[in-house]
Amino acid sequence: MLLFGGIYIWVLDVPMLQPELIWMLAGERMSEGFSMYIDIIDDTGPLSATVYWMIHVLFGKNLFAYKLLGGLVIFFQIAYINGLFIRYKSFDENTYIPALVLVVLFHFSFDILTLSPALMGSTFIVLALGQLFSQTVLQKEGSDSILLVGIFGGIAACFHFPLVIFLPYLIVAGVTVSGFNFNQFLLSLLGYFLPIIGCGLYYFWIDGLPEFVIQYIFATRVIDVYYHVQFLDLILLLIAPFSFAAAGYFIGTVFKLITVNQQKQKQLIILFLLFALLTIFLTNRRTPYQFVILLPGLTYFITQIFLYLQRGFLLQFFSISFLISIPLIGFGWTNYQKASGKIDSYAVAFSEKHRETAGKSILVLGNDLGYYQQAKLATPYLNYNLSKGILRDFNNFAEMAAVYQDFLKEKPEMIIDEDGLFEQLVERIPLLENSYLKKSEGIYVLK
Repeated sequence: MLLFGGIYIWVLDVPMLQPELIWMLAGERMSEGFSMYIDIIDDTGPLSATVYWMIHVLFGKNLFAYKLLGGLVIFFQIAYINGLFIRYKSFDENTYIPALVLVVLFHFSFDILTLSPALMGSTFIVLALGQLFSQTVLQKEGSDSILLVGIFGGIAACFHFPLVIFLPYLIVAGVTVSGFNFNQFLLSLLGYFLPIIGCGLYYFWIDGLPEFVIQYIFATRVIDVYYHVQFLDLILLLIAPFSFAAAGYFIGTVFKLITVNQQKQKQLIILFLLFALLTIFLTNRRTPYQFVILLPGLTYFITQIFLYLQRGFLLQFFSISFLISIPLIGFGWTNYQKASGKIDSYAVAFSEKHRETAGKSILVLGNDLGYYQQAKLATPYLNYNLSKGILRDFNNFAEMAAVYQDFLKEKPEMIIDEDGLFEQLVERIPLLENSYLKKSEGIYVLK
């Protein structure tokens, strides 16, 4: 794990990613007393934003802290999933092969290793999966585990909204595989909505419920997707893990008879993978780290290759090709992205022009986040795709008045206007012209 991660971080020298800088800016702004969704326009989950706030308080704008904490979460997932398979006898023998498989899978792309909302949220989906596994072996009703299934699923959705797709998974898996009765079904639903209602009540208390609903829950429908990575790149990264998983499924089905409990667990994992794939349609950023939720399910099937394949030559072939191909594809893809310049659509570019904003409070109306690397966000407009809908609502006088108040209160020292949006704002709100001077094309400075 240290070897593969070290190659990405220190040898390939992967730069800071745009989502990472967004999370840092959100955490920095929350540490200054601003509230998510009200004073910070972004679709980061409320619990994820809280984690980023705590990271900023403890470590500041420190990228290594995100890598270190991400590594700790990954280590927990590996240990928990391997222990889960041992505890509930998913395989005939107790083995650490699932842990090794998962270590390799976690390095299929460099961005998996950072502390993303998807990684944090998937941890709670894994915990919910563990409670469902417990229902496959217990012959008595376990109300506590049924409640925890829902609570863990709800917490996951509060970290990363696309994981809300696991609500129907928990229902379908609970009823068809684990055999929930009606009372257990209602109990799991109650547990699921408790964390979400808790977040909603908090934002209702601080007069931010509409903002929470629009920016977090409905954001997928109202903003454009950030296409950080091409679709073909995702296929390249995922084709090997899925190929090995398909081989494992075939080997496990053909060469091994399994118990009733193992059959239930297999059904849970198949449903898990199907619903995990559906989460991609709810994401606002097309990135490899969104697929981290697939890894536990892929691990289950890939492990069967190494447990059930008896022929020495084939086992050796699969072992070597798995251990080498997946990290190597990830390393090669990363190197190609850097060499070709394609990584600029995902990473934060930093050049001489970005030094001009160092130490200043600024606002970037566009997608060049390099200006923020040594600067601070002023005004709530962090996520440009979400913000431009507000800033371009010229016919809504109440909205325009609120926008003017934001600029008047925080007074960004410099505004980077990539799309000409601020120029249109100045025409609609002439008072802004009294405060800002156009220094050059797309650059405005405070008078």
